[in-house]
Amino acid sequence: MPEEEAMNKHSKPIIGITMGDIAGIGPEIIAKALSLKEIYDTCRPLVIGDAKVMGKALAIAKVKLTVKSVHRVSEAAFSCGIIDVYDLENVKEGIGFGRVSAASGKASAEYIEKAVSLALGKEIDAIVTAPINKEAINKAGYDYPGHTEFLAHLTDSKSYTMLLTAGSLRVVHVTTHVSLREACDLITKERVLEKIKLAHQVMRMLGFEKPRIAVASLNPHGGEGGLFGREEIEEIAPAIKAARELGFDVTGPLPPDTVFVRARGGAFDIVVAMYHDQGHIPIKLAGFEFNQEENTWSTVGGVNTTIGLPIIRTSVDHGVAYGKAGKGTANPGSIIEAMKMAVDLAKNRFRNL
Repeated sequence: MPEEEAMNKHSKPIIGITMGDIAGIGPEIIAKALSLKEIYDTCRPLVIGDAKVMGKALAIAKVKLTVKSVHRVSEAAFSCGIIDVYDLENVKEGIGFGRVSAASGKASAEYIEKAVSLALGKEIDAIVTAPINKEAINKAGYDYPGHTEFLAHLTDSKSYTMLLTAGSLRVVHVTTHVSLREACDLITKERVLEKIKLAHQVMRMLGFEKPRIAVASLNPHGGEGGLFGREEIEEIAPAIKAARELGFDVTGPLPPDTVFVRARGGAFDIVVAMYHDQGHIPIKLAGFEFNQEENTWSTVGGVNTTIGLPIIRTSVDHGVAYGKAGKGTANPGSIIEAMKMAVDLAKNRFRNL
């Protein structure tokens, strides 16, 4: 890559933004986010997708911008008012809003593949992903339960997890896209310790010198000394002990009905949750607000960051919202926050080099 493309002390990070499933709200929220000058004040955004689709998204979002189709990073203008699209030209006519299709799934997967290739090649400094539909990518032949697993495959990563952030509340997960019954079987000392290490790693990347890590229990009331289950005694507590021996500041296992409240109140910097909904529910309570009268999400503020990859990846913490697609009412709050997180991580990575 040409030297001038690399992030240095005098430049802003290049953030690659994948368009996501084009039958959903991804292109629209990207258009709305990139209409803001504050984004260009902190980074150089590059949409990875299809320029024709982005052009249509501008009309839906009602923003007066220009789309520039590029085929190399060096061709991008990186100027507010112009949306640079690394144009894969991979969308045919006939993909409508609000429905699952193999065509939209294939296109969204190809955006991710290109973004990862650019990030691994050091042509961009971080990736921000708009939402994809799991059924659509599977219809297209991509057999992954979600973004995280697909990214891990593309980067040959073995140890990874998701970090969810909403304001001061940060959560990582020991298990994610598996059934609740299977999640219980996956709570092992080795797996819990691995996620504690990843939690420590990402907090250090965010500038926390000695992060305070809380670990949630799996069972109600922390298992009540084995009365409600022995996972805390046999797996979680030994993992915490091992983490402390490594010098980590770790507390737990703590009952999940209070640990997230304590973390949000400032007692801890990050919480290790045992399964998907245990961590997602408090994050969405903290970051989302729903207006029943208008049937809209008035606030959508969560961010999903994948930890353990050799590249930086952040994402919205919501789905494709097929029901809203094409109506111009989608809230860009989460993707704006995801861009800010990507910038922070990219800058901190540079400082630590």
